[in-house]
Amino acid sequence: MTCSSRFQVHAHAQRPASGARTRARPADLPRSGAGHAALLLACLLGSAGAVWAGCGDAPGAGVDWTECEKHRLVLRGADLTGARLAGVDFDATDLQGARLTGVDLTHASVDRARLSKADLSRGKLVQLNGYRANFSGANLTGADLSKAELFRANLSGANLSRATVRKAELQRANFEGANLDGANLTGADMARANLANTRLDGTRLAQARMFRTRLEGVDLSRTSGLTTPQLEIACGDARTRLPDGVKAPKSWPCGKDD
Repeated sequence: MTCSSRFQVHAHAQRPASGARTRARPADLPRSGAGHAALLLACLLGSAGAVWAGCGDAPGAGVDWTECEKHRLVLRGADLTGARLAGVDFDATDLQGARLTGVDLTHASVDRARLSKADLSRGKLVQLNGYRANFSGANLTGADLSKAELFRANLSGANLSRATVRKAELQRANFEGANLDGANLTGADMARANLANTRLDGTRLAQARMFRTRLEGVDLSRTSGLTTPQLEIACGDARTRLPDGVKAPKSWPCGKDD
């Protein structure tokens, strides 16, 4: 019998039935107010235990670490495939080479965490906090990083093909050598981000903020949504290739201090 059903029975059992002096009390219910309180406390503690029990579980595929504190751990190469990690605190945790395919990291924090060469493909990383996180060489294919905050994150050599990065905070992030083919960066803030040697075939850049974004020598010819006003505040040069109909601004190249 569940806690809620036991309390309902208990309350009903203590009310005299119509036309009767008393009503039989079920044997498994407490016979006093103190017993009722004890039952309530047991149910509350039991519920709390059910919520937090997973935090003590060993790392493994499908583990439920929702909102658990797992910072500064060494989980290098761990198999966390399909894990429930929404709201988890992975700050400064070593997750290099970890298998995180299809994980839910919504509202999680990986500030200064090491995720180089980790597999986060098809993961849900919505509103992930990743200040100075190291995703170098990571697999983020098809991942959802909408509204993620990746200020100064290292994504060099990462595979973000077909990833959704809408309205993400990517200021000063390093994408050098990354694969952004088919990625959606609509409305992302890419101020001072480094896109040197990135692949941008079919990448959507509509309304992306590109203040001093490093575009020197970058091939943007197959991107979509890019406009000249966006480029006027970015940093490209004569080697930067642009889509048809988009002209290079006269302000290029940027100065050394930009």
